[in-house]
Amino acid sequence: MKLLLLMLMVVFTTILTPAQTVQERGSFTGTVQKTVSSEYLLYLPDGYAENSTTKWPMLVFLHGSGERGTDIEKVKVHGPPKLIQQGRKFPFVVLSPQCPDSVDWDTETLFALIKHIAAAYRIDESRVYLTGLSMGGWATWDMAMAYPDYFAAIAPVCARINRNYPSRAKELLSLPVWVFHGAADDVVLIGESAKMVKALEDAGNKVRFTIYPTAGHDSWTETYNNPELFDWFLSNKRKP
Repeated sequence: MKLLLLMLMVVFTTILTPAQTVQERGSFTGTVQKTVSSEYLLYLPDGYAENSTTKWPMLVFLHGSGERGTDIEKVKVHGPPKLIQQGRKFPFVVLSPQCPDSVDWDTETLFALIKHIAAAYRIDESRVYLTGLSMGGWATWDMAMAYPDYFAAIAPVCARINRNYPSRAKELLSLPVWVFHGAADDVVLIGESAKMVKALEDAGNKVRFTIYPTAGHDSWTETYNNPELFDWFLSNKRKP
């Protein structure tokens, strides 16, 4: 009886313990699609409706973390949407999306929205400009890195950067960049912008850098109140 049990154990062990384990190498290529959505404000300049053939430049504005949510009116608190609400006229389309609660800006969603608006309206895609403040400034860098050949110019305001972006500065060599930051910013330290500006300069980009000596985190009010910024945007056109 003991001998039979021993033989059964040996057979059982042999079945569960192969003499050799084989792992085959393989590869996979596929396409993943996802559904995205975004709420937004859209400003159409005077003259847009009257002329059915003219293509217009477009400015994309990305708000900060405080304006996230589902109340679209919050997007009008700062930046170009605030100026438009106050009666300011712009000679370009202004797209101001809203980021949902408790998340950061998603580059794929933003780019899908931009391409949708560009197709649905008469947008000159060689003159699409991007700017954002704080969290939106961070997303401005993200978008430029994700789509370096799409935008005609960018202006990040009081923005942090991802750790690897300085090492990738050459990817933005031909992109016009104007960076804004307050020297007394204790939310996003000015060193974030300074590091990226230096990397761009070392790469050969003639980046512009405006420092407000006494400004804290709110460096956006003075930035967007300056008409020179919008003139600078319009002076740039993406080269093929």
